[in-house]
Amino acid sequence: MKLGALLKRPRPELPGLAGIARVDRNTEALLRRVRRGEIAVLDQIDLDRSTADALIEAHVGGVINASPSISGRFPNLGPEALVSAGVVLVDAVGAEAVRAIKDGSRIRVHDGVVYLGETEVCRGVAQTTDTVADAMVGAKAGMTHQLEAFSANTTEFMRRERALLLDGVGVPDVEVEIRGRQVLVVAGGAGTPAELAKLRHYIGEYRPLLVGVGAGADALWNVGLKPDLIVGDPAEISNEALTSGADVVVPAFADGHAPGLHRVQDLGAGAVTFPGSANPEDLALLLVHHHGAELIVTVGLSASMAEFLDRGRSGSNASTFLTRLRLGADVVDSRALLTLYRHQVSFGAIALLIGAVLVALLAALLVSDAGPALWTWVVSVWNSVIGTVGRWFS
Repeated sequence: MKLGALLKRPRPELPGLAGIARVDRNTEALLRRVRRGEIAVLDQIDLDRSTADALIEAHVGGVINASPSISGRFPNLGPEALVSAGVVLVDAVGAEAVRAIKDGSRIRVHDGVVYLGETEVCRGVAQTTDTVADAMVGAKAGMTHQLEAFSANTTEFMRRERALLLDGVGVPDVEVEIRGRQVLVVAGGAGTPAELAKLRHYIGEYRPLLVGVGAGADALWNVGLKPDLIVGDPAEISNEALTSGADVVVPAFADGHAPGLHRVQDLGAGAVTFPGSANPEDLALLLVHHHGAELIVTVGLSASMAEFLDRGRSGSNASTFLTRLRLGADVVDSRALLTLYRHQVSFGAIALLIGAVLVALLAALLVSDAGPALWTWVVSVWNSVIGTVGRWFS
């Protein structure tokens, strides 16, 4: 065989997942840069659910973690979300891997081994549904120590923010009217669009005040809903949402410094600051509660025990626990609302109503010779029925 023919022969496809590597030790910066089909290379022990949701939403092909994604300290939720979404996850490849894998290089991942070309760069643990489930069982044993630390942080947060929690000291005034209204508080996340779709009848019927927290403002905007109030770091929110006419509240440190405030001002939009060490979700809940919201429905802010411990953000988790304790029965998760709320009219009832009307009209036509007058009456009744059905679904 000629040498030219050998050179032109296509090389066999190598097994595994291949893609462009996006490398950053700063997870937040990495999430802003990673794109569809790329492989995120990070170093985050106990990968949390919010990071996993952001990676899933970016449609990454795989994730390489220098640290263990489940250390065993507590049952964190990120790895389960990634493998359930079909994202390749390779764990504990070591800190050297972050330096060895160059940002923008094309790498390949197969059976827990990372290759650059045909050269092995590093290897770790390829996580599957079964391995994650086993690790989660073991991680539950570490919850006792985490709960003890959580209790201590809760006490410290209460000492530091008791004036805000108990008396609303520091809660800013906003122009939008909140008192006496139902409020829908929306945080960003992979499941937020689907949850908002399920709530469309509730939103159409009750017209709640729409509050977007961080990326939740864009989640509302992307499904055709205009936020009335936005709470969060403007760096996480699009220009379209920030300039939509919503009131903007920017979280600030105790000294009054509010990162990202200048971005809102550069866009020509107004904003107020909200000093406090609570996370933006809890600041939003405290704000609408302080201003007299009748009922607060949350999307993406569920606070189970696992979610309290997830990511290990002890101060923020303490704020979530105490905020929910402060609001009590005034706040309800959207999933609970959907369990109780049902649209009032079924298709069976509509079909039965229309069928009854048609039978009555047919009977009237058979026994009457009123002619044009009867036809006018038939059209009038039909239009009335259609109008009623339309109002039920508006």
